[in-house]
Amino acid sequence: MKKYQKILQECPLFDGIEEDDLFRMLVCLGARVESFDKKYTVIAEGNPARYIGIVLAGSVQIIRIDYYGNRSILTEAGTAEVFGEAFACAETPSIPVTVIANEPCEIMLIDCSHILHTCSNHCGFHQQLIFNLMKDLATKTILFHQKIEIISKRTTRDKLLTYLMFQAKKAGGNRFEIPFDRQELADFLEVDRSGLSAEISKLRKEGILESDKNEFILL
Repeated sequence: MKKYQKILQECPLFDGIEEDDLFRMLVCLGARVESFDKKYTVIAEGNPARYIGIVLAGSVQIIRIDYYGNRSILTEAGTAEVFGEAFACAETPSIPVTVIANEPCEIMLIDCSHILHTCSNHCGFHQQLIFNLMKDLATKTILFHQKIEIISKRTTRDKLLTYLMFQAKKAGGNRFEIPFDRQELADFLEVDRSGLSAEISKLRKEGILESDKNEFILL
């Protein structure tokens, strides 16, 4: 666990928790670390929602596959980010999404019940941990509403531009990189890949943006 100390201290779940308490807390929570190869399923749809995941290395994608096999990327979690907390806190009997390793990664898994129910040791950091979890859930709710705003647009063009404007605002400038390739971006926007590529080409010709792979410039 020691080699992950810096990453864990950057994780919002452990904000405000003293360094000396961190590893004692992880033992108390029964945290474990697992490694996954690229495209490996970290959490499968249909399983009980028990675990909160923390990305220690690499990244994961949270995806939804509908009845007809259409794939939609809900979000991505990178190093020091948390995933699965909403479903675990709700004690969802059957998780409706799948978490896939986007690249070789290492994941810390914590049984959510160990966070929500204080232990017999009456650890002083437990209340801070619960506060951090609630704050993280609130932040994710805001991001979820942003996703709804994006995909609720009527056309592929409007969905793309709305998404890129959010990314530009996040980056603090008109030049930025997105975490998706073309197929992944299409899955995130819930549009056809060929239609998305056509819209990007049109926007280039119109002088609205420039792009190179996953790098974009809004003009």
